[in-house]
Amino acid sequence: MKLTETLIAFIEDNSQTDTSRLLLNASRYPGINIPFVVEQINARRQIKDKLPGWYANKALVFPSKIAAEQCSSEQTAYYKQQLVKNTDHVCDLTGGLGIDSYYYSLKAKKVTYIERFENYVEAARSNYELLHAGNITVMNGNGEELAKAVEDVNVYYLDPARRGGGNKRVFALSDCEPNLVSLYPELLEYAPKVIAKISPMADIMHTLTLLPGTTEIHVVSVRNECKELLFVIGREKESQSPVRIVCANFLTNGEMERFVFSPEEERSATATFAHTIEQYLYEPNASLLKAGSFKVITTRYPIKKLHVNSHLYTSDELIPNFPGRVFHVEETIPFSSSRCKHIVKTIPQANITVRNFPLRVEDLRKKTKIEEGGELYLFATTLFDDSKVLIKTRKV
Repeated sequence: MKLTETLIAFIEDNSQTDTSRLLLNASRYPGINIPFVVEQINARRQIKDKLPGWYANKALVFPSKIAAEQCSSEQTAYYKQQLVKNTDHVCDLTGGLGIDSYYYSLKAKKVTYIERFENYVEAARSNYELLHAGNITVMNGNGEELAKAVEDVNVYYLDPARRGGGNKRVFALSDCEPNLVSLYPELLEYAPKVIAKISPMADIMHTLTLLPGTTEIHVVSVRNECKELLFVIGREKESQSPVRIVCANFLTNGEMERFVFSPEEERSATATFAHTIEQYLYEPNASLLKAGSFKVITTRYPIKKLHVNSHLYTSDELIPNFPGRVFHVEETIPFSSSRCKHIVKTIPQANITVRNFPLRVEDLRKKTKIEEGGELYLFATTLFDDSKVLIKTRKV
């Protein structure tokens, strides 16, 4: 499965073409496998932003558009390298497009890629050859069955398939394939570490009860959107050692916000609450919100929480390098139906966020007639005394 110079040129020339039109007019291009080319064009569109390194290589081939949709981004794949050592042999049981195997290979001593679909395997072999990834062994078969056949593995990695019947997305671990809950104890008999990529929709604390050998949980976001939950499971976890939750958020400029805590710290922390809105408003990034760092963050930074369920914070002094968005407060407006009728006169346009508030964003826009966009940010939330307010801010 390799792209010829002719196919590479055709794909490049039609990178912006309507692919449905290409399929309808396939007879106009004798000698060109149009369905295959359309798959390549659509897949390359999927990876343009999240895999710029692979996108730049015109010779790489993609077995399907869905493989490109589901694969790790370049940033998250690089992030996972820190979870392995340069002496490790990593066995990827759910190879897929092969992104994670490739980026692991840039650090690990050796990588074994296993994938059951033959067309994915053919693409991986071709791509790894083009990328000069000589330390990756490619195997075709069921990863669950082949796992014990691979010798000297230090780390098993798997990303269980999260699509059920009719290509419907599933989130429960028991509905994914392979079944991580039943498989990981057996994997730990052959290697000391298992790294599992879990759906970002999964409940972290519930998943932790299903995977009691977990030593670390990594919540990885890109531009404030949660992309991956990574559970690191160890063979010899000491029962008294706390689980580390690492919250990582890649910013637009490529820098990373990082915050580390444990579930025990969060449970034992006592949050400080604000009785008034001060000069600055803070919204933790998506990784912290997903991880449930709601109280412990007030022990790390001099901020006060607005309400037990609001997950917004305030302070009089500006805190540099806060892991999230920071806003300067211009006005706190008590919420009422009468105020809503007239607020559009002073705030005709704003970006609206609701936190612990009885109305949805679309309902609030309809009620206030405030247009979307602009430089103002309006937070609709509930304060410590259960009063409802609109907080008018600008991003710092």
